[in-house]
Amino acid sequence: MKADLLMEKEKNKTAESSLLKQAFLAVQEMQAKLEAAERRSVEPIAVIGMGCRFPGGVVDGETFWNLLHEGRDAISPVPSDRWDIDAYYDPDPDKPGKMVTRWGGFLDQVDGFDARFFEIAPREAASMDPQQRLVLEVAWEALENAGHAPAALHGTKSGVFLGIASSDYSQLNAATGDVELLDAHYASGVAHSIAAGRISYLLGLEGPSISLDTACSSSLVAVHLACQSLRAGDCNLALAGGVNLMLAPETTALLSRVRMLAPDGRCKTFDDSADGFVRGEGCGFIVLKSLSQAQADGDRILAVIRGTAVNQDGASSSLTAPNGPAQVSLMRQALANAGVSPGQVAYIEAHGTGTARGDPSEGQARFAVYGTDRPAVKLGGSVHPSGRS
Repeated sequence: MKADLLMEKEKNKTAESSLLKQAFLAVQEMQAKLEAAERRSVEPIAVIGMGCRFPGGVVDGETFWNLLHEGRDAISPVPSDRWDIDAYYDPDPDKPGKMVTRWGGFLDQVDGFDARFFEIAPREAASMDPQQRLVLEVAWEALENAGHAPAALHGTKSGVFLGIASSDYSQLNAATGDVELLDAHYASGVAHSIAAGRISYLLGLEGPSISLDTACSSSLVAVHLACQSLRAGDCNLALAGGVNLMLAPETTALLSRVRMLAPDGRCKTFDDSADGFVRGEGCGFIVLKSLSQAQADGDRILAVIRGTAVNQDGASSSLTAPNGPAQVSLMRQALANAGVSPGQVAYIEAHGTGTARGDPSEGQARFAVYGTDRPAVKLGGSVHPSGRS
């Protein structure tokens, strides 16, 4: 009897020990999953490729860098194939339907498209907004630049995130009054949602496919959403970027009426002479992966995105007025998400509208975040905190 009791106790101890080990292993596994999820939520994102078409003859990253490095001016008079600038120009901003500027940043050509290459019928191509044609070309070029054969992505969890805001092509078609233009391809040819969806369809991509319009910030918000999607595991590779073409005069006339455009076509940001901005067009895409995945795949890494953030002005003084405190909050959130202190930032690209309301608000917000607690530097015989010149 005693032997039986001892054996029973030993069995119970063994069972209890086994349960404790299982529980401990389960806790360890759960902890490892939580830590992995936390790492993914803040993991840097690698830029592994890019494609672009910008004014000044820019057709890729190299020509874009050359334009910036050489300090060339890519602003030009409105091309005659866009609209008759002599008919629309008037220095008086109060003249309805007129514009105060003759200038803009225009691509050399927007009507060329190799429809056969993308297996699109000529009739359908004619119904497509040139913005849709352009994003197909530049997205393809961005993937090639990244060293990824577009055809190899078929059936993968790859995403497309596209900023697109203008609808000039549909305006031009509507202005003709020609109902014959409203064929079977027209609705998909001018829909913003199709601009991203067409890329996914062409390449067979099965990740998120999103077109979005947040005005000036559309492309940056597209990049933000792409980074979030990669960290959440919604996609393993993402194309992110934006497109804008100026095909019709109405938007420029409206912006002139509300005095947002610089008459001389030059944006004099943060200067006393600032009197507006100049409109421009183009298309750009970057190819993104999580940093660890890009390193594991042996991708060429062009840059690393450490953190992004998005917010809104909320109840500011008017719908279009900038909100300095909201900008400060946004920049601080982006720094926190990146795990970077303001003092580590050496270069800032501003929105730089060149307007009397936008410039002071942005300048003060930038200084509030980045202009303090920096090493002292000597400028012109006096000492200032760096970034305060």
